[in-house]
Amino acid sequence: MKAAELSPRERMLAAINRQPVDRIPTDIWATNEVWQKLRQHFGPGVDVMDALQIDGMISIDPIYIGPSLPVLPAGETIDYWGIRTKTVAHEGGTYDELAFNPLSAAKTIADLDHYAWPRTEWFDYSHMRDAAQKAREKRLVHCGYMAPFFFHNLLRGLELSMEDILLEPELTHEIVRRISDFFYAHHRKMFEACDGLIDLAQVTDDLGSQTGPLISMASYREFYAPQHKRFIDLSHEFGIKVMHHDDGSCRPFLPLLVEMGIDVLNPVQWNCPGMDLRELKAEFGNRICFHGGIENQRILPFGTPGEVRAEVRHCIDELASDGTGYILAPCHNIQVVSPVENILAMYDEAQRYGASVACG
Repeated sequence: MKAAELSPRERMLAAINRQPVDRIPTDIWATNEVWQKLRQHFGPGVDVMDALQIDGMISIDPIYIGPSLPVLPAGETIDYWGIRTKTVAHEGGTYDELAFNPLSAAKTIADLDHYAWPRTEWFDYSHMRDAAQKAREKRLVHCGYMAPFFFHNLLRGLELSMEDILLEPELTHEIVRRISDFFYAHHRKMFEACDGLIDLAQVTDDLGSQTGPLISMASYREFYAPQHKRFIDLSHEFGIKVMHHDDGSCRPFLPLLVEMGIDVLNPVQWNCPGMDLRELKAEFGNRICFHGGIENQRILPFGTPGEVRAEVRHCIDELASDGTGYILAPCHNIQVVSPVENILAMYDEAQRYGASVACG
């Protein structure tokens, strides 16, 4: 039986809830250079997401009103955590690369008291409800990003944060607690301001690499899993679905993450060990929705439009084998080396094939 035509928000929510859809929903994330290429392709005044019939989501955030941030030279940025980046050129575009980790010199718990930890008083949440009401008229509403492992990496530096786990467990617990206490208070404020209007929040972390996990399961359980559970429970308290982003080979962590209550897994990088699409759908498909899947290191940037279309059909066949529970998207930001023709092919095939699969 053919499903009734759904709005973009309804389609995304139906897939997340593993309910019937009229077609497989789609999403996008891309670098600034790719957005510029797509705007040039479609011309002025055209909404790229509408032109590609992408369902997608709209993110809402509070306004920062905290202490003034230092003025840095051109090409450098600093955020309210004190994390600095520098713009680095690469073929066809730029990336903001980490340049300074504000807790890299800390050696004791006492040293942490000298750091200006973010506070909820630094943010104005008053406009968020109106923004959420406006956003949900068109797309799924996303709000929040809670990532204790990633921010431990950012504040300490990746190498030092890894050493912390083994050599400085007490310091690690305190850093992660302070990061997480802010995340919890900050997101509770956002969720309260928009109560009943937020569809999706991220409780996320990059636990996997291209070849395997970055940390052991034991380390994850001790330092980070309790905070993830805390954030998942907070989101669910407000009726908000939880998306967990985890690049690379994160397979060992998935049973616990699913048990703790994640609702969506992104980006499902199937070319990494343990991330076979069919196996993931068989084991977890009755409890979570999958988001991503389209191979973004070889096929999307360097394949032909025909190979991209085949990849779309492959991901839909495996991750939406029951006709739902999948949001098609690239495995990460579409890079500037990806031809516009391949991007158009991806979303065109998603519309055509995604409708035939969903409608049986």
